[in-house]
Amino acid sequence: MAAIPVIVKHSGKRHNIDLDPESPAEVFKYQLYSVTGVEPDRQKILVKGGQLKDDTDLKTLGIKPGHTFMMMGTPRENAADVIAQPKEKTRFVEDMTDAEVARSGAAIPAGLQNLGNTCYLNSTLQALRSVPELQEELAKYKPSSDAGPASNAASSSSLASLSALGLGGLGSTMDLTAALRDLYKQMSETQEGFPPLMFLNALRTAFPQFAQKAKNHNGYAQQDAEEAWSQIVSQLRQKLKIRVAPASDESAAQNSSEISFIDKFLAGRFETVLECDEPLAKELGEEPVKGEDTFLKLDCHISSTVNHLRDGILAGLEEKIEKASPTLTRNAVYTKKSRISRLPKYLTVHFVRFFWKKEAQKKAKIMRKVTFQHELDVVEFCTEELKALLAPVRDKVREIRKEEQDDERARKRQKRMQKLEQERKDEEARLGKRSTGEKSADKKEPPKAGGESSSGGDVEMPDVVYKTDAEVEAERAASILAMKKELVGLIDPGLTADGGANSSGLYELRGVITHQGASADSGHYTAYVKKEGPKDLTTGRRGEEDGNWWWFNDDKVSEVPGDKIETLSGGGTSSRFRHLLIASNFQ
Repeated sequence: MAAIPVIVKHSGKRHNIDLDPESPAEVFKYQLYSVTGVEPDRQKILVKGGQLKDDTDLKTLGIKPGHTFMMMGTPRENAADVIAQPKEKTRFVEDMTDAEVARSGAAIPAGLQNLGNTCYLNSTLQALRSVPELQEELAKYKPSSDAGPASNAASSSSLASLSALGLGGLGSTMDLTAALRDLYKQMSETQEGFPPLMFLNALRTAFPQFAQKAKNHNGYAQQDAEEAWSQIVSQLRQKLKIRVAPASDESAAQNSSEISFIDKFLAGRFETVLECDEPLAKELGEEPVKGEDTFLKLDCHISSTVNHLRDGILAGLEEKIEKASPTLTRNAVYTKKSRISRLPKYLTVHFVRFFWKKEAQKKAKIMRKVTFQHELDVVEFCTEELKALLAPVRDKVREIRKEEQDDERARKRQKRMQKLEQERKDEEARLGKRSTGEKSADKKEPPKAGGESSSGGDVEMPDVVYKTDAEVEAERAASILAMKKELVGLIDPGLTADGGANSSGLYELRGVITHQGASADSGHYTAYVKKEGPKDLTTGRRGEEDGNWWWFNDDKVSEVPGDKIETLSGGGTSSRFRHLLIASNFQ
């Protein structure tokens, strides 16, 4: 059923909303949240017979185009999980500019305004922005042109003028990479919700599928975030190049070559084996065909037996293909098995939840719950050669991490015991009592001659000298440092020289794109990106992370705890489902 344009009145304002009657009422409430800022649990939407509830079936309301809803409610003022934009500019240093404040560690990152069913794009851009090397390379990017020198000069002058007005993307509508560069630069200089209009124009120019109109011809249609991700990454793969020097000799600059940024940091390689399933083909001498493929993401295939991400990835590494057999001289079924021979620094995983439903002639969504942890071990998906290089490094990383966790627990336990001991002493001093040591000294009998105690022949032991807290701490730090040095020696030199490859087989979750709703053509996309540690503007280094995440709901940005990510496994029409993951090389 097509979306229905409706009007929602709230606080004297009128909001035009596209309501999907097949979606849960909760999705409609989230649409209102994105434009009013009123949380769904604080919304009171009046409908015939009472208030709109989360489980209300919208199709039973008989809503027609132009229907007007009355909504009451105000945003929560002291929400623990929502960080409001400051009313006044925070100044850490008197001469700090707005852009410097936006780039500081304590700043709230900029959201992106919804320009009409563009939540799919906003979520994709926020997740892609979690790759720091991408922002660095985009800042250096200069679009090439096939036009003549005079035309280039005029174009450069025009682009410079537009960039000064914050409209750099307008002058490069045919260059998606330049538009992304300008957008990320503008986002880095503000904490307000930013309209990605110029990038959206560039995307729709390069890929007209994203300019498709809604079925009711009222605005643009909802799109798939994974398709947007794939098209943007494919363009970056063609356009964004980085220079690599083959050797550190005098002619390195002249002999340096260019490779794609995507191929270095986000692309992996498969070794494949294609073999016919029929025994007759083997008897006739048909040999398995070996090959290599490049992948930009791993697919997690979801079926009735898939409960965890690992199961879905394994299912995606083996597929059935029907093709002509040269020995059987007819079509036969082949099995293609893939194993990873190169792991990129940043790994993208796609949960294949949408499929084409022939009976309904539209995309449908698989609602099954699929769990996932914050750390992903992909060693088992690799070739035997790569496993041999990754496994020792992975095991040492886990050993070091366990040692650090034990050290941290011991430190906390020691502080807790010291605090309890101090409280005990303070309490005894307050009550005027003697300490436990003084009591035991009063009761103790003097030792007998010959060094024997009153117990009958036992010799008193000499005083034991215990290590100080500082000495114990220094020994622990030295032990961990030695283990880290050993870890460096375990890393294969070829993986180190690669620069953009994963060397341990471990990945840490950094970004998640989620979709809420039962239909592929409606619902709502949001993104979660792990919060980085505070940045020192002087040194550029970042401090320790606090484990929290940023939740990007269009232009609304909230800080949520890490355990919130565990709830995104799906399992119902009102749940949020992981749609796309991006994980970084485990540090």
